[in-house]
Amino acid sequence: MTNITLFSQIIAKLDRFSFNKLVKAKGTDKHQKGYTSWTHLVSMLFCQFAKSQSVRDISNGLRSATGNLNHLGIERAPSKSTISYQNKRRDWRLFRDYYYQLLKSLGQQAGFKQVKFRIKSKILLLDSTTITLCLSLFDWARYKTHKGAVKMHTLLDYDGNLPAYVHISDGKTADNKGAYDIPLLAGSVIVADRFYNDFSLLNVWDSNEVWFVIRHKENLQYRTLKENELPDGAHQHILKDELIELTGPDSKKKYPGTLRKVAVWDAENDQVIELITNQFTWVANTIAELYKSRWQVE
Repeated sequence: MTNITLFSQIIAKLDRFSFNKLVKAKGTDKHQKGYTSWTHLVSMLFCQFAKSQSVRDISNGLRSATGNLNHLGIERAPSKSTISYQNKRRDWRLFRDYYYQLLKSLGQQAGFKQVKFRIKSKILLLDSTTITLCLSLFDWARYKTHKGAVKMHTLLDYDGNLPAYVHISDGKTADNKGAYDIPLLAGSVIVADRFYNDFSLLNVWDSNEVWFVIRHKENLQYRTLKENELPDGAHQHILKDELIELTGPDSKKKYPGTLRKVAVWDAENDQVIELITNQFTWVANTIAELYKSRWQVE
């Protein structure tokens, strides 16, 4: 029953009014008795969340929740033959269009002031947060002597301001260690703070053709290979743009390749921010704006 309660909370987040407008516009409930488009949607969502393997699993699962069906907005559990029939007959474009409506309404809720980047790469913002738990209730989540916690590592999709991936780890797990478990797509760009300045991790990303923009630590040991020309007139906040190689014995072993280092003046906080990246073709201001966008993940 706990799963059904959680499921009903998810269903409650759906905009029933906009769904009904789509149903009316597409006529998907015309001549239908009982198994409405809404019941069909709830059935298919139940299929996904319950990891059902057949229409029988869907029917039996919803039937076992008889007392909670009213919370889902349906009158009775459908039979397996009804589900199978409507899966073949009902216009699938109804659910596609509703998906895009939900994406539009549920995404962008924070009202971020987004920079429109001209790069084609998928932009992902990485950060973590520690969630405090009551140790007397969650004794498995021991964090300190009298404190419990877990750590949530979140990869935020910049385009929709929605999590692309969430990884829950032990509260003691360092940010960079938790990042090893996060899957990334080749060609995407990941933006993170200095806590992810782990050269072994960066080398893994680089080997997998993932771009990164990371704020480096103050004790970075490096040698300048080349200084790039700074822009004239515009983007005066760019203080330095150079190609470097690491000189620290351990760091160079972990990341033997060339890096790009960009120093940016942050007038808002009256400080210099120094970034490293494995992207050598974008203008320095793009690198700076990408890191600035990371602040929104907070």
